[in-house]
Amino acid sequence: MSSDSAAAHAIVHGYVQGVGFRYTVFRWARRAQLYGWVRNRSDGTVEISCEGSSAVVEEFHGWLTGGGPPFARIDQVEWHSIEPPGYGEFRIR
Repeated sequence: MSSDSAAAHAIVHGYVQGVGFRYTVFRWARRAQLYGWVRNRSDGTVEISCEGSSAVVEEFHGWLTGGGPPFARIDQVEWHSIEPPGYGEFRIR
């Protein structure tokens, strides 16, 4: 990643499982050249770790906090900046 890279870890709360949320995040990430992973957690939340250019990571954060996909209901996004781990792709776990 370049010196303009950024990374974040997020936990998304709300109605985000069983509605194609992970697949929509995956498609968004691949289109925007965001790297990392997304997975369901046993408590009903979705966990995301991502990295990319600072602008793309900010745009992704804005998309999530703005409501994300229309079929999901996002009640809260816990968002923490992290050191870029060097992901080479985006995956659904």
